[in-house]
Amino acid sequence: MTAPSSDILETFDNPCPDRRYIIETVAPEFTSVCPITGQPDFGTITITYIADRKCFELKSLKLYLQQYRNHGAFYEHVTNLILDHLVQVTQPHWMRIQAAFTPRGGIRTSVTAEHGQAPTETF
Repeated sequence: MTAPSSDILETFDNPCPDRRYIIETVAPEFTSVCPITGQPDFGTITITYIADRKCFELKSLKLYLQQYRNHGAFYEHVTNLILDHLVQVTQPHWMRIQAAFTPRGGIRTSVTAEHGQAPTETF
């Protein structure tokens, strides 16, 4: 299984770089593979961020996330790797990745990872 690459991620210039605003993107059909059992893991990835100069393009995000379908990794690693890759290409003021995986064996797991200072103002 090959590791997902951030090379597929594309960005575009933030149309309002002088304003701090929150962007939220939800990918409800995320799939990765359990590294121990080889069984698929299903979940919802929610990406919330305050862009600086760059935003990520959605089609490239979809293609990027599809790389995880054949990637064996634990939930914690998957969540942090997605955060690392998106931060690498966008350099946001702040970003949060929330990965909510569907229950397996009666146990549900959610992982949240953040980059930067969380916003304190109310949006």
